[in-house]
Amino acid sequence: MPIIIPKDIPAFKTLAGENIFVMSQKRAASQDIRPIEIAIVNLMPTKIVTETQLMRLLSNSPLQINVTLISTESYTGKNTPLEHLKRFYKPFSEIRNRKFDGMIVTGAPVETIDFEEVKYWPELENIFEFAKTNVTSTIFICWGAQAALYHYYGIRKRLLDKKLFGVYGHKKLVEYEQLLKGLDDVFFMPHSRHTTIDEDAVQGVDGLELLASSDKAGAAILKSADNRFFFITGHAEYDRETLLYEYERDLAKGMKIEKPENYIGADGKVNMSWASTANLLYVNWLNYYVYQITPFDIEMVK
Repeated sequence: MPIIIPKDIPAFKTLAGENIFVMSQKRAASQDIRPIEIAIVNLMPTKIVTETQLMRLLSNSPLQINVTLISTESYTGKNTPLEHLKRFYKPFSEIRNRKFDGMIVTGAPVETIDFEEVKYWPELENIFEFAKTNVTSTIFICWGAQAALYHYYGIRKRLLDKKLFGVYGHKKLVEYEQLLKGLDDVFFMPHSRHTTIDEDAVQGVDGLELLASSDKAGAAILKSADNRFFFITGHAEYDRETLLYEYERDLAKGMKIEKPENYIGADGKVNMSWASTANLLYVNWLNYYVYQITPFDIEMVK
């Protein structure tokens, strides 16, 4: 089944060119079916890239999915054309009374700043509270995961000695967890961050379960006991070239940065070892924790 997005958003042409089934909103409106409503709170500076990455993963399921892109009102980034934001994004104040089957909150390049010092922190806390009552299930990514863990459970982040940057192996810790269904015992996922959360702090919190961990990257995938919240500290959604782009960007800025680990092979080409992980994570989430749980009448979400 297709993902429903505006025909003139850049992701439409990109995904259609990859033979992904995308459908315009006009055509979807003529079909007698209720699509799954997914909100994406996009905090990344490269919003067009990130929205395309997430839409690509959401499209790889048998469900018809309608995506609503959400931006913060208290802060507007400089890396995305204002025209794009006005045309395709909605401010949180405009959707705060709506219900969603699922929501994704992305990462953001503000890891080294205290949470309360982030310009849009009060607004983000409102979004976190909104997720508790208006969304069936939510995925939080990277800094978004750290911020949500802090908001919901008081778990603090810790500054790393150097940037965690590369692709790392992760071990499944829960054998029959549905989110991890189909993943190998050891699976791979990119990370790109300056901070981490301690597994000891996670283990001491009631109502929070660690699903996967990495010797190098630490706590990687967690979920709340009620299955409403999933916290992914890496970037399974990244494209093949994303880490390379980040590396070259930081070099151009004169920053001290090492090449991403376990990423470029001996032949000098990128080794993409996480594509199946990304697809399984999002297909499993959509199936087991959104579609199978959310009420048919979306207004009954609570």
